[in-house]
Amino acid sequence: MSTDLTTHEQHGTAGPRYWTWFICIGGSIAMALALAAALFGEHEQTHHSHAPDGWIIGTLPFALILGAIAMLPLIPKTAGWWHSNLSRFLVAVLCGLATLIYLWIVEGWHSVGTTLDHAVLQEYVPFIILLFSLYVISGGIHIGGDMRAHPVVNTGWLALGAGIASFIGTTGASMLLIRPLLNTNRERTHKVHTVVMFIFLVSNIGGTLLPIGDPPLFLGYLEGVPFAWTFGLWIEWLVACSILLMIYFFWDLAMYAKEPPAVKIFDKANVQPIRIEGSINILWLAGIVICVAFVSPDRPIPTTEFIAFDFLRELLMLAMVALSLLTTRRHVREANRFNYGAIIEVAALFIGIFITMQVPLMVLKAQGDSIAAALTETWMYFWITGGLSSVLDNAPTYLVFFKLAQAGTTPGSEGAMELLSGGWIVETQLIAISLGAVFMGAMTYIGNGPNFMVKAIAEQSGIRMPSFLGYAIRYSIPILIPVFIICTLLMMWLH
Repeated sequence: MSTDLTTHEQHGTAGPRYWTWFICIGGSIAMALALAAALFGEHEQTHHSHAPDGWIIGTLPFALILGAIAMLPLIPKTAGWWHSNLSRFLVAVLCGLATLIYLWIVEGWHSVGTTLDHAVLQEYVPFIILLFSLYVISGGIHIGGDMRAHPVVNTGWLALGAGIASFIGTTGASMLLIRPLLNTNRERTHKVHTVVMFIFLVSNIGGTLLPIGDPPLFLGYLEGVPFAWTFGLWIEWLVACSILLMIYFFWDLAMYAKEPPAVKIFDKANVQPIRIEGSINILWLAGIVICVAFVSPDRPIPTTEFIAFDFLRELLMLAMVALSLLTTRRHVREANRFNYGAIIEVAALFIGIFITMQVPLMVLKAQGDSIAAALTETWMYFWITGGLSSVLDNAPTYLVFFKLAQAGTTPGSEGAMELLSGGWIVETQLIAISLGAVFMGAMTYIGNGPNFMVKAIAEQSGIRMPSFLGYAIRYSIPILIPVFIICTLLMMWLH
């Protein structure tokens, strides 16, 4: 099980130079010291009720890291270099440092500390520990055997994933099912469309029905949205999933017809009964779900008066990981070809994304009144929340528009619902924000955490996945936008 940050075996490139290590380590130390100064020193709390001066410059690091993700894999001279996770981390560190230097110059040293506190401790650490925990634990469950790689079977896999994603999270469902799906289709020559539709359905839209299904909905739960409220979105969820499953079935049917006869014969001859190994990890997976649902520093644990201290939830998740590693036989993970490469890739890139996106989020918050005035129709919340979720990560984007809608709601007004936290929000706006954040997280690889992990696992299995731009232009825009238009019309009719 390789954990090498700089593995290049599949790409045949030379190891990174010493200066790469120097910059990565030095930059990490600098950010850690700034964060420590913010935590243990006296500093102002910065709420950024206004956009920072020269904010266009401040958004450039975020644009640069997105540009690197989109373009560097496509340029022959940089493609091999980019395939090192250390190189990805280098780009993340440089862009993150550029953002912090900008904030230091424009807002002062206190802004650097509070930004790091918010971006790293409050957002990145819970995010990456949740993904890491689900990744490792689900990697200890091996669904063996071999089913026919037929369109009916593949559609069944996707339907199963979309069905369970709300209950074990999009990350849990993705990590549990992507490997057996790839194993089922290992003989097939046309597989990219299957992985893409898996990202659409299992890694994103499937997680609509419960707060534990997708991070944005979990944030809504913490803000006072009732736990079972999201079940009310079942019609939009069912329609979107049904349309995509139907599209996939006929698409895969066409691709299956193109498969060489020898592939079909070999696939049919090698069918084996399904068996599950490492089932103890289902218990640890349930433990993660319980931690996410009930352990929070913002409210007492149900039926008790105990309020969890900061990071207790994350410590419990890591304890579940340790139990998984201790109770799972090594051959189970080896059968899954498990390694830490995919989660390291996500961790390396998203630390930069979480830091650099703080300035765009500051601008978004500062322009809240102007944005609210422009959003005259409920469906607009769906599209603007979703559009920004595609490039800003859907969880913080959801929270910005949640707060925006909440601030504009008059308590007790028509159509307003009272939150468990005591606030009020227009319910139709909450529906639009929730659906936009969850559904359109599928539009890009960075829209939701599992997207990148599924892509990385598929590439480790030898599948040549589309680039950042290729994914959007060839797949998500032509397939998802028409589906979202239908969902918009449905939402307007229902609500």
